[in-house]
Amino acid sequence: MKNLFSNIKGDALGGITAGIVALPLALAFGVSSGLGPSAGLYGAIFIAFFAALFGGTNTQISGPTAPMTAVSMVIIAGIIAANDGVIEKALPAILTVFLLAGLMQVGLGVMGLGKYIRYIPYPVVSGFMTAIGVIILITQILPALGYYPKEDEVFVNQFKPKAEEVILDNILKEEAGEGILVLEDFRETIKRAEKITQDDILKESQTLAAKEASGVLGAIKVLPNALKNFKWLELILALGTIFIIYSFKRITTKIPSTLVALIVMSAIAILGGLDYKPIPEIPNGLPEFQTGIFTNFSISSLTPYVFTALTLALLGAIDSLLTSVVADNMTKTKHKPNKELVGQGIGNSIAALFGGIPGAGATIRTVVNINSGGKTKLSGMIAGVLLFFILLALAPLASQIPEAVLAGILITVGIGVMDYKGLKAIPSLPKDIKLGPIRLSSEVLVMLIVLVLSTFWDLVYAVGVGLIIASLMFLKKIGDLTAERSDVKNLSEEKWKDEVNFPSNLKEEVFIKHIKGPLFFGSTSEFKALSQQIPATATNVIIRLDRMQYMDQSGLYAMEDVIQDLKTKNVDVLFVGLLKQPRYMMERIDIIPDFIPEQRIFETFDDCLFWIKDNVKDEIN
Repeated sequence: MKNLFSNIKGDALGGITAGIVALPLALAFGVSSGLGPSAGLYGAIFIAFFAALFGGTNTQISGPTAPMTAVSMVIIAGIIAANDGVIEKALPAILTVFLLAGLMQVGLGVMGLGKYIRYIPYPVVSGFMTAIGVIILITQILPALGYYPKEDEVFVNQFKPKAEEVILDNILKEEAGEGILVLEDFRETIKRAEKITQDDILKESQTLAAKEASGVLGAIKVLPNALKNFKWLELILALGTIFIIYSFKRITTKIPSTLVALIVMSAIAILGGLDYKPIPEIPNGLPEFQTGIFTNFSISSLTPYVFTALTLALLGAIDSLLTSVVADNMTKTKHKPNKELVGQGIGNSIAALFGGIPGAGATIRTVVNINSGGKTKLSGMIAGVLLFFILLALAPLASQIPEAVLAGILITVGIGVMDYKGLKAIPSLPKDIKLGPIRLSSEVLVMLIVLVLSTFWDLVYAVGVGLIIASLMFLKKIGDLTAERSDVKNLSEEKWKDEVNFPSNLKEEVFIKHIKGPLFFGSTSEFKALSQQIPATATNVIIRLDRMQYMDQSGLYAMEDVIQDLKTKNVDVLFVGLLKQPRYMMERIDIIPDFIPEQRIFETFDDCLFWIKDNVKDEIN
């Protein structure tokens, strides 16, 4: 507690500045997610405070981020669609997924898995981050043009036949749930169908229209409609916001340009009495505890989203720990990764309980905090408290912010979040694979696959596919490298330093196998060819294991097969430099001592040489 208050002035300034930077982004991410600006603000408040309090990076400022919001947006849209397009009905399930993701993050930290997050390949992260930028850019074109599919009568009317079908289907499902057999009591179905109003059909049509226009593909589909029906006022508000954000940075970076753009463009719209579309209303007062998470909880409704929640948890972990590394570099400190995951998980869990969207460590806000003097956890807690007071004092005013202004802010976020470093490296990376007549880099291929799949298919599955492909390519490379470096030579050829004095008269009887890396499933095929590489004159094979630090089950059985093949040819096998892990594996299935007795295992090549001189005869000369 003493350290917490050791830098009050700097932490207060850093926290206030970071909180001000977070405000417009929290509102924008909330609107973009589909749950409204209040969800973004609640997420920013609770995650900033509790992730700072319990986390392992003193200067980190947490809250909703572009990657977390992009994934949340997909989750929210899917669950709302599964609940007849009614947000109120879908909200408990949505927040339960967010709560589960937070608890999973706590679990990752408690199990000590924070240090392994860094092993996610860069091409996967690069493709994902660029996809996030593309998704934000494309999906924000519609609100920037002032086009909202649910408000386009011509577009909505196309869905009225489908809406009637959906409503009737729901009636039949409702009756089935009540035990009513339609064929026996069709009058009840007709009676309920007669109660369907035009408003019901319109509402369902709007839900279907919004679903059709959701995501990247949906936005592209309705773009022609948007261009025909765009509103000049909304477009000018969005473009004005973008212009201020980029131009004000040239004047000064001490005042957040996003906040300046938000205030200036909102003031023009409000004070000018312009006919614009405001953001959804932010409820006045304290955030409500979402009891529906517990009262409407069911395992069956949650099961389909477990993998999605895990992906959200892992993404939040990566996002936060990358920001922690940035903070370490700036402050010359070292964060505690597992503690940071616990803090982020607690923050996300509490945010979910009060209706907030999930988030992670935010790089820009963290950098602003450090540059403004923040040094301890107090700075992040102050940022959360500031946003809480803004919620209480300015909710009615904030509810008048134009939606086009937030679209403009998000467009700049989309441009900024793309991984330009990875994109610029595409021409210079070595082209190590060939697809038909085209040669390209395997890392570029992984990045492009993740980018395309994330943008046009599914963010969650794209990351999984990217990880699998990257892992397989890595294993292939390591296998090829290990096989290339491991060789079989007779002793008249190139020798290791300790093999120079080997008796020349035994060069036809003794051959040597150099294994220069791990023996695992990616490198076993070349190793298995060993018995075919040994000439008929050989009576002994020395297998040098000094550099084989690891052997997996595939490598173990490959070793067993090779030794058995050599035994059938009356060739004795000698081990030199056997290390601890491979020995343990071979002892488990009795390769040692059944095939290779202890007398045939030598610590050094010199020890092996003494045995060779005493036991191997020159059969050729």
